[in-house]
Amino acid sequence: MEEIKLTQYSHGAGCGCKIAPHVLEEILKSNFIAPADKNLIVGNSSKDDAAVYDIGNGQAIISTTDFFMPIVDDATDFGKIASANAISDVYAMGGKPLLAIAILGWPINKLSPELAQKVIDGARMICAEAGITLAGGHSIDSLEPIFGLAVTGIINLTNLKQNNTAKEGDLIYLTKKIGVGILTTAEKKGLLKVEHKGIAAEQMMQLNKLGEKIGKLNYVTAMTDVTGFGLLGHLIEMAEGANVTAEIDYSKVPLIDDLNFYTSQMCVPDNSFRNWSSYDPKVSGITGDSLLTLCDPQTNGGLLVTINPNHKNEFEDLLQIEGMSAFAQPIGEMKKKEKKVIVLI
Repeated sequence: MEEIKLTQYSHGAGCGCKIAPHVLEEILKSNFIAPADKNLIVGNSSKDDAAVYDIGNGQAIISTTDFFMPIVDDATDFGKIASANAISDVYAMGGKPLLAIAILGWPINKLSPELAQKVIDGARMICAEAGITLAGGHSIDSLEPIFGLAVTGIINLTNLKQNNTAKEGDLIYLTKKIGVGILTTAEKKGLLKVEHKGIAAEQMMQLNKLGEKIGKLNYVTAMTDVTGFGLLGHLIEMAEGANVTAEIDYSKVPLIDDLNFYTSQMCVPDNSFRNWSSYDPKVSGITGDSLLTLCDPQTNGGLLVTINPNHKNEFEDLLQIEGMSAFAQPIGEMKKKEKKVIVLI
C-alpha cells in the first residue's frame, strides 16, 4: 500500500498557517461596539492566548480554539500535535484544562476515513495525557485536511496569567527550543538529516503542563506560548502590552541543533518572512541568522515567561526539578520603554 504523506495535501503546515499579524489586525478591526460584559476578563483586546470569563466564587472559565493543516505526515502524530497545541493555550493562562471538542476538516474524496480516525485517536491520546476527555466535535468535507480542538479550562482568578502584565526589570524565560518550523520545512523538502528525524514531532507533542504549576506562583508576572508568530511576534505582544522594551541576548535563546545547515539551504517556512514584514520597524539588532530563527513559526512552542528578578534562583530551581535544566537561564530582560519594542544584543 502506498504511504500517505499528509503534508503533501496542504499548502501550509501547523501554526505556520496562521495569518500574519498585520493582516490579522486588519481582519479584527471593526466599528462594531459589543455590549459590555463585566464578567469577560480577557477578550480580543489584549491579543492573549484564550478568553477568560468570571463565573463567580473566585473562579473563571478559560475558552480557546486552535486548528491547522498537517505539519507531519503521520496521521496519529498530526492529531497529537494539533491537540497539544490547542490545550497549551489553557496552560499558557495558568489554567487547568477540563474538556475538549474536535474540529475536523477532511478531503473525503482524497483521504480515507481510516486516516481521519487515526487523527482523532491521536487527539484522544493527548487529551488523556492532559487528564481530560475529547467530548465531541464537528466535521466538514474540506479541500485540505484540517484538525484542532476547542478547549475549556478553569482557573482560580488569583492564578490567572496574561501576556500583557510584565514589569520593567522582569527576567524572560523560554521553555522549549526554537526551530520546529525549519525542521518540518526541511523534512517536506526531503532534506532532513536522518539523525534529526522525529525531533520536531517529539517537541510539538509535549504538553506545556508547567503552565498550570507556575500559574500559582505570584512572582510569575506574565506568560504566553510561542506559536505561529515566532518568538519575536509573541514577545512583541508581551512587551507592547506591558509598555516596555524586551532586551534579548540571542546567544541565550535555546535553538534546535544544526539550524544553520537548514537555513543555508533556505529550508525556511514562508510564514517566517510574512512574520518579519510585520516586525521589521519594531526590532533592532537583527541579523540574517536571528531573523530566520526568531521569526520561525513554532507549533506548540514553549512557554514565554517573565518573572520578578528577586525570585531568579527559586524559578530556576523549579525548572531543574521539572527536568528542564536546559531552559533554567533567562534569555533577556524587560527594560524601560525605548523606541524599539525588541532589542537584540
